[in-house]
Amino acid sequence: MTKTALTTFFILLMAVSAVQAQTEMADTMRANGKIYVVVVVLATIFAGIFAYLVYIDRKISKLEKEQ
Repeated sequence: MTKTALTTFFILLMAVSAVQAQTEMADTMRANGKIYVVVVVLATIFAGIFAYLVYIDRKISKLEKEQ
């Protein structure tokens, strides 16, 4: 096997194991009821990013109109 094929095989193997670990972690968190905390935290972060982008867009639009 070539070096590229071995590297590709290793990367795919690592990806499969990572997906299995994530699935097990998600199942455990769902069973404990903690998955909802994760969802709320992620939603809050994305809402903050969205609000910041809207704020920056309005500020840039205002600066463009002044010029």
